[in-house]
Amino acid sequence: MDHFRSYSAVFPILLCTRDGRRQILLHRRENTGFMDGKWDFAGSGHVDEGETAKMAVARECKEELGIEVALQDVQFRHLSHRASAGGRTYYDIYFEVLRYDGAPEIREPQKSSALCWFDLDSLPPDMIPVRREALFQVLSGCPYSESLE
Repeated sequence: MDHFRSYSAVFPILLCTRDGRRQILLHRRENTGFMDGKWDFAGSGHVDEGETAKMAVARECKEELGIEVALQDVQFRHLSHRASAGGRTYYDIYFEVLRYDGAPEIREPQKSSALCWFDLDSLPPDMIPVRREALFQVLSGCPYSESLE
């Protein structure tokens, strides 16, 4: 039954306000085989068997950023259903992390070469396009989008 296979990934959105400017935490991907050299949401990853999407957010934030996130501080913002012509279906689930303990830092340097806060009105030009679009959907309050690639 491989034709029913789907993949779920979570994308934590860490926002802050500094000097009156809203900012988002992004990392530069390296050595992953997908969009290496591009900016992506920090702490993103796949949902493992036996865990919920919120549990995956907390685990990925701990593993990749070294921060502790309580499940009640993980707020759903957007679901992107991406169907590819090759038959794979991706469910990208975006959550805002409202609070966390610790200071974000790169914990997996083999997968991430930089970690930066960017103003929402001046995102890096080399941000992964589907992530940029998802962020626009989140900031617009749109809970769902879909595409056929």
